This record gives sequence, C-alpha cells and structure tokens, in this order.
Amino acid sequence: MRFAAGARRGERGSNGFAGSPPLRGTERFFEIDVEVVGDVDRTSGYLLNIKAIDEAVLASALPVVRRASDPTGPGMTGGVLAELIQALRGRLPVEVRRVRLRLSPYHTLEMRSDTTDSLTLRLQFDFSASHRLHVPGWTEAENRECFGKCNHPNGHGHNYRLEPRVRFPASGAGISIDALERVVQDAVIERFDHKHLNLDTAEFADGSGLNPSVENIAMVCFRLLERPVAGLGSGVSLASVRVWETDRTSAEYPA
Repeated sequence: MRFAAGARRGERGSNGFAGSPPLRGTERFFEIDVEVVGDVDRTSGYLLNIKAIDEAVLASALPVVRRASDPTGPGMTGGVLAELIQALRGRLPVEVRRVRLRLSPYHTLEMRSDTTDSLTLRLQFDFSASHRLHVPGWTEAENRECFGKCNHPNGHGHNYRLEPRVRFPASGAGISIDALERVVQDAVIERFDHKHLNLDTAEFADGSGLNPSVENIAMVCFRLLERPVAGLGSGVSLASVRVWETDRTSAEYPA
C-alpha cells in the first residue's frame, strides 16, 4: 500500500495506485509491503481478500506510521516496525510474516515476524562502468555465440544500481546511514565508477580476473563490503548485495 502520512483522516482518494490516503501536499509519503502466509480457501481460491489487508493497514498501521513520522515522534525505529507487525497481527486471520516500509524508492526498512530483534536496511547506490563479457579459453566464435553484443571487443557500458542489504539489532542506536554510505563509496563506488572493468580493475582484469557478468559483480561487491559493513557496529552484518545491470536484469549474492 502507498499512503501519505499527513493526509486527512478518513480520506481515501480515487486513485489507489498513486496512494490511499492520497498525497495532496508536501507531507511524507510511504509504501508498506505486507507479506502474509496461510492456507488458500478451496472455494474462493483466496488466501485473503486484499481489502482486508488494506483495511488493517489503514486502521492499525497508518496511525503507527503517523506517530513515528511526526517531528516529535520516535522516528522509524525497530520498535515501530515491531509495533506495525503486532498491530496487523491483531486484525488479520493469517500469519503476518514480514513488513517492509519504503521510506523512499531507494531506502527501505523491513522486519520479519520471527526475528523482531533485528531489522534489515536496503539502500541503493549507482555507478557507471563499461565491460566486455569474454572467456579467454574459448574461441572467438564461442564467445560471440554465448555473449552476443556483450562480447564486442571495445566493450559496452551500463548504469549499474547497487543495493546492499544490511541487518542490525532492532534495539539500540541502529545504524548510521552516513557511515554506510561512506563504506560503499570507499569500497565499491570509487573502485568501479567510470571504469572499464576489464581494463581498470584487478577483480575483473582480462586474463586474470573474473568475467564481469552481473552475477560476478554482485559477488565481488558483497566480498568487498562484508567486512567494512560488519565494522559499523555490534551485531551489524551484510546479508546480501543485489546489482542491477538494467531495470530488467539483476543478480543477488548470496542468492
């Protein structure tokens, strides 16, 4: 569901795709993903009528988000996500497995109902780089057959998107976004941005490095980030890294 936290109470709007309650000014706007699990009703084919989730979010989750987003409120803490899960549990007849709150298109917080002692943060970054997909041990014809235009001798470019998924304790001070951004900037962006991965990096060097597929790029980024992310605080760990090569092609490591 998408909704404006500052909208007038009871206001629904007619364009549910854009948000309900709708955005009509400059108030904060959120998306919330609610994942539920249960048995499908054999007659209707439904697990749960989505209207029930809509009503539960409007009645119980929206007030929690409103309080947290108020300038005098607690902010988006682990306690708020746990409260969201508890509020939805009280109104839905199925198991609430996960709640993900999108603070922006590039920044999300999520909590699983079976691990409410931890939170997961997703934060997106971007970098531009070129590469050539090529296996030195294959013939030219074999490389062209497998990689097509991606085997062009002079390479080609992408605007990559990078999303580390970071776990941290729900209690305590949380994680510093500024510190995480510095870690990603130092470990990945400075290393790969505006570079030819085959020619300018050790990780993907022609003849000695990995073939710079999106799968291998995701794996390398995870390995570069795992230790510095863990150094951001007690209980902080890197769960995975997803890299998008295009808006239709991405890989996550570990899968």
